[in-house]
Amino acid sequence: MRFLLALLAALLALPAAAGERSDRYSAMTYNIRLDIASDGDNAWPHRRNALTSLIAYYAPDLVGMQEVLPNQKQAVEADLPAYRFVGVARDNGKDKGEFSPLGFRRDRFNLIASGTFWLSPTPDVPGKGWDATYPRIASWARLRDKAAKRNLLVVNTHMDHVGTIARLEGARQIRRWTAAQRTTNETVVLMGDFNSPTDSPPYAAIVEPGAGALRDTLAISRAPHFGPRGTFTGFKIEQVEPAPIDHIFVSNDVVVLRHATLTQQSGGRLPSDHYPVLADLCLGKGC
Repeated sequence: MRFLLALLAALLALPAAAGERSDRYSAMTYNIRLDIASDGDNAWPHRRNALTSLIAYYAPDLVGMQEVLPNQKQAVEADLPAYRFVGVARDNGKDKGEFSPLGFRRDRFNLIASGTFWLSPTPDVPGKGWDATYPRIASWARLRDKAAKRNLLVVNTHMDHVGTIARLEGARQIRRWTAAQRTTNETVVLMGDFNSPTDSPPYAAIVEPGAGALRDTLAISRAPHFGPRGTFTGFKIEQVEPAPIDHIFVSNDVVVLRHATLTQQSGGRLPSDHYPVLADLCLGKGC
């Protein structure tokens, strides 16, 4: 009888324990700087190993990259076989121009769907939008956590560095898109190089209250932010920008445990002209 009572108590405790479960994810955004010979000692061949080794060391579950030319995409995929990358090039929707590839760990997620849209009034057609200097894109993936059976809608983007209207309208477009595409109980993660500091209209367009609002992981991190706030360096180790332009945003069901700007060097040089941003995320009542 004593054994049966103990077994019954254990069984009754199972639903409560299950309700307290939590699932943790790490997300990284990283502008890796395009491969251009005029960078000299900072050109891609001299920093490829440092950059992909950094990503492999931190092993984020999700990684969004920007300024990735076709040869760099091939190199990243070769160096990081644990990841699958999705997204097309911005110039022709295939393989011409820069990618903003979105990577996810093969051992953790199944891919449900993926795609790329252009930040412009014609999102399904390659081309520039508003006052942008270049075509700008957002690559996305709907992922299924194999173990937790959760769905994540993840978006990676790179906004224009010149067009002020393009950045604002692009931010509004992404917010509308994620709000429309998000399904019930689906978590949204938006990351990228927004070329927009925290006091800018495009940033506000993503986080301001209302339908589809997302939250800045830096602002809501439980642990104090680690590292400099600024994320652009121009390959200058001593350069400290006052505000970030690379961000990770999440939906309101996410608890952010930690947030960092990573400043690792390799032989006295930086792997890119941007620092990567890393956020540790938690989902569930157990957070």
